[in-house]
Amino acid sequence: MTSVVVTGLLMLVGLIGIVVPFLPGLLLVWLATALWAFEHPNRWAWAVFALSGVVYAAGVVTQYLVPGRRLKDAGVKTSTLFLAVLLAIVLFFLIPVVGAPIGFVLGVFLVETGRHRESGSAWGSTLHALKAVAMSIGIELVAGFLIVLIWLLGVWRLGIPS
Repeated sequence: MTSVVVTGLLMLVGLIGIVVPFLPGLLLVWLATALWAFEHPNRWAWAVFALSGVVYAAGVVTQYLVPGRRLKDAGVKTSTLFLAVLLAIVLFFLIPVVGAPIGFVLGVFLVETGRHRESGSAWGSTLHALKAVAMSIGIELVAGFLIVLIWLLGVWRLGIPS
């Protein structure tokens, strides 16, 4: 019973870490299934871990590809995204918890303002960046909840010992 409680708490912290980016949330959710699988070494536990790994990988890839594609379709250049990510990394260390999203959006606004020489077009690109950040968080949350669901089904429905 203890491992189920600990795994569930780690998953909860991971899900919170997705919304409030202070931890690699999705990774923590997936690694919690690994911890649980190692404590219950049977084929069902490993199947839950493997399926969770597939969901994790799909979530990580999708959370970057889909929003990035939409930004490019909106006319935001790759160089803008690169510079915005650099500012996000810097602000991540200067402003804990919220620095990365703020840095990314601010970076897009600053680069696009310099590129277009007007704030109207830059603001449009920034709104697309905000939507991309929200979409990325949403995709990661969906993947996290799917992993939790797979794990819960593994614990409850498949009769894996807790």
